[in-house]
Amino acid sequence: MDLYEYQGKELFRRHGIPVSDGRLATTPDEARSAAQELGGQVVVKAQVLTGGRGKAGGVKLADGPDEADARAREILGLDIRGHVVRKLWIERASDIAKEYYLSVTFDRGAKKPLLMLTKEGGVEIEQVAAESPDALARLHVDPLAGFHPFAARRLIYAAGIDDPDEQRQILPIVTRLYECFTGSDAMLCEINPLIVTPEGEVRALDAKVTVDDNALFEHPDIAEMQDLDAVPPEERAAREKGVTYVKLDGEVGILGNGAGLVMSTLDVVALAGGRPANFCDLGGGGQAQGVVDALEVITADPQVRSILFNIFGGITRGDEVARGILQALGQMSISHPIVVRLDGTNAEEGRRILAEAAPANLHVEPTMLEAARRAVELAA
Repeated sequence: MDLYEYQGKELFRRHGIPVSDGRLATTPDEARSAAQELGGQVVVKAQVLTGGRGKAGGVKLADGPDEADARAREILGLDIRGHVVRKLWIERASDIAKEYYLSVTFDRGAKKPLLMLTKEGGVEIEQVAAESPDALARLHVDPLAGFHPFAARRLIYAAGIDDPDEQRQILPIVTRLYECFTGSDAMLCEINPLIVTPEGEVRALDAKVTVDDNALFEHPDIAEMQDLDAVPPEERAAREKGVTYVKLDGEVGILGNGAGLVMSTLDVVALAGGRPANFCDLGGGGQAQGVVDALEVITADPQVRSILFNIFGGITRGDEVARGILQALGQMSISHPIVVRLDGTNAEEGRRILAEAAPANLHVEPTMLEAARRAVELAA
């Protein structure tokens, strides 16, 4: 679950990480009041769960309440990469002498938390890694040994930060960011930029936090931060039905049994020249009700023009899956062309059942590539 900037900063504040003072606003009047309370120059920031808001006009300076009201009217309702701005963070403006980047993320390859720090903040970390890899200090934390202050010192020295006063301030920030990461069961805690003011004060000017959904039951306070209005309607419907679903931008609806198989299907559809409309995992089986629930979510997406079932029968038998698909199709009316690839245990029997009893809009293909090509062709 991604958090908005203001929510991430609240987590940072709880862990003792210095952040700028700010107020949340949902209307121009609230933005005006917030600017009046804060005093002086403020920054009006769009709160969206995506990057690139600055380039899209979602971050603007305001010299007082009147300007904050005007900037809020310009930003509210703005579409930034498909996310409509409904909330604003009105923050006291900061003078910036230096910009650093600091983050903790989970390195799946190393199976360890990874700390990263660079003096080249304020830009995308991918750009820094590509253009100036030596400027990016990295340090893995052994989860068995735990985090110790010397790790923060090693990271700071590796990043080339040699000002003693900055070192003194950044050291506890690194420690507290790691505590925030582990204490929130986060997958990412990022500060970009971590600024140094002309007076030498170090603080977080932005906050990007992603929390592991599977751990939310242990953090009801964080779970309450979830903004369901920011979730695509298809994903909201899928959660209500207990369907594992992620909305994408294509036109080929995809169902498969197993996350790895579905991920492979996305790649094969792209290889065939199409664009997947979703990720949808039926789990280990192909029971009728699960298929119905998934199809109801997928067909609700107006972008979907064809549907691709990719089923591999391991423990689940192919003939059982075929009967489940037919039973599901008998419970609902679908006009979309449907392509089924069935392989594994009793796959031949399953394909025979589908071929004999399936409706005219259902097409059975023997391989994943052939099924993907047919689904892309039917979606054109």
